[in-house]
Amino acid sequence: MTDNLNEKVITSRPIYEGVLIDLYDETVALPDGRTAKREIVRHPGAVAMVPLDGDNVILVRQFRLAAGKVMLEIPAGTLHPGEDPRLAAERELQEEIGFRAGTLIRLAGEFTAPGYTTEYIHIFLATDLAEAHLDKDDDEFIEMVTMPLDDALRRVMAGEIEDGKTIIGLLLAAQR
Repeated sequence: MTDNLNEKVITSRPIYEGVLIDLYDETVALPDGRTAKREIVRHPGAVAMVPLDGDNVILVRQFRLAAGKVMLEIPAGTLHPGEDPRLAAERELQEEIGFRAGTLIRLAGEFTAPGYTTEYIHIFLATDLAEAHLDKDDDEFIEMVTMPLDDALRRVMAGEIEDGKTIIGLLLAAQR
């Protein structure tokens, strides 16, 4: 099967270069030969972990400015340039909840919003947990919440958990 839906970037101009993201204004050639504008947020990617301790999952609560509220999520963090996702998952698990995983299994990966951002999140299942503390990021205020996985799944189905990576991670972890 040939892919005749591809767009080709003709021009790419940086609009904003930030600490975490960069925004580009791009002109693309459409499959029919016309051109169109795209605004693309470039992001280094991230990792997210579903830490299971027996039948319990460890989640984090934190305020998310873009959502305007405190959200319940699986631990996650941004990749450093060139960083192996598995190593990033190990680091972020220690920074966010103070645990090391004896077993770390890749569950999936997902593009957060492929219509406008390159952000790709690698999702892992973390089991055989042992305490292993790393200092948290200075600008993060996080509360740990431990609950039965079944309760977290009920919250997903009730619409109480609204974070995409968390929904994906919990549903996939429940299938294992």
